[in-house]
Amino acid sequence: MARSERDGGTRSADICGPSYEVDDQVTVDIDSLTSSVGSKMSQNLIMPDKVCIFRVPPILRRHSEKAYTPNAFSIGPWHRHHPLMKSTEKIKLKYLKGLLSRRSASITLKELIKSTTGIEKEARSCYAGPIHVGVEDFVEILVTDGCFLIELFRKDKDNNLREDDDPIFNMSCMLQYLNHDLILAENQIPWLVLEHLFRMTAEPGKTTTLAQLALHFFHNIFSSNPPSIVPSNQGPKHLLDLLRNWLVLSSGKEEDGEMGWEPIPSVTNLVGAGMKLKVGKSRSILDIKFQNGVLEIPPLLIQETTEVIIRNLISYEQSCPKCTDRITSYAVLLDSLINTTTDMDKFTSSGIIDNWLNPDEATQFFNKLYQDAYLKKYYYLKLCQDVNTYYRRKIPRWRALLMNTYFRTPWSIISFFAAATLLILTIVQTIFSIVK
Repeated sequence: MARSERDGGTRSADICGPSYEVDDQVTVDIDSLTSSVGSKMSQNLIMPDKVCIFRVPPILRRHSEKAYTPNAFSIGPWHRHHPLMKSTEKIKLKYLKGLLSRRSASITLKELIKSTTGIEKEARSCYAGPIHVGVEDFVEILVTDGCFLIELFRKDKDNNLREDDDPIFNMSCMLQYLNHDLILAENQIPWLVLEHLFRMTAEPGKTTTLAQLALHFFHNIFSSNPPSIVPSNQGPKHLLDLLRNWLVLSSGKEEDGEMGWEPIPSVTNLVGAGMKLKVGKSRSILDIKFQNGVLEIPPLLIQETTEVIIRNLISYEQSCPKCTDRITSYAVLLDSLINTTTDMDKFTSSGIIDNWLNPDEATQFFNKLYQDAYLKKYYYLKLCQDVNTYYRRKIPRWRALLMNTYFRTPWSIISFFAAATLLILTIVQTIFSIVK
């Protein structure tokens, strides 16, 4: 029983001793607890530089679970045991077998496994979360998934490599699954593994790089006029990082973002104020410009996978310390511009957005895209400031007020002019009455 002050108080030596009786039921071993916390503090609490594959933060995942979960193909260790992934494991093994059958004279499965075992530790260090598989199982995952991706990209580029009974290119649904599953932040294997396997299974006379093959597979994911492939001085970390670099480097903008954020009016209000929309010629969706009252935005294709890729790119930017907020900034800007289906209609009619969803879904897509994401630096702050400066001028503001109040529909225009004509006739009649 704990001693009270009435019993002479609790001595300091009792508190600092081996154990301290908190109440009748619980006793805390001070020395043991101190040792335990000290041991945890001595561990490396800094995230290693090589970490590049992250779990999606729960605060982002809660908005759309399906946007971060594979439908059919597990790549890497984290979704390996999901029941929906079991049926496609045979497809991956079939692709591995096909790859080896063409390279039987120069490379064997044993050599692939042996060489990949040599980079297993480096590959494992790329994951931010725990990997609950042993060395052998992890190497099997890397070889099977890596060779599957390489064979997939090669077959996509060269029709002659496809068999008559190909289980992917003969089934449109499989390609739809892959366009979703391969761009997920949690469904990745390190690029260093892919590059290693690609070199080991290199085909004589072929000069196309792995990055070129991969980007060819995803070439229409954002637009029917995709960016050209820009070489990077620093290799990608994985497929999702490759796609992000593709967008950022092809935008041609190297300047840093700025601290702060400034909202702008919706596109309906901007057009009503006399601002013009123009389809940008740049092949990067990020290359948005404003000059002399003209807002120039590159075309964007909105389809089912658009939300998936942008959400996962935002998740990657939120998790990776070395990533800038380029995609997050893009989502913030479009959310400011698009608030209603009328705003969406402005973009579709101008040719900027090619919408394959219904207008309501597309509008909600932009309004919910970056919820709970933190914007460190805004890459369109200067553009927003210029847009607001233009909009706040007196003439555009009055024009916008008239357009939104009286000229929103053909009937409102007719009603306005009818009322104006009636007012003029009334004034003229009044003047004639006074003169008489």
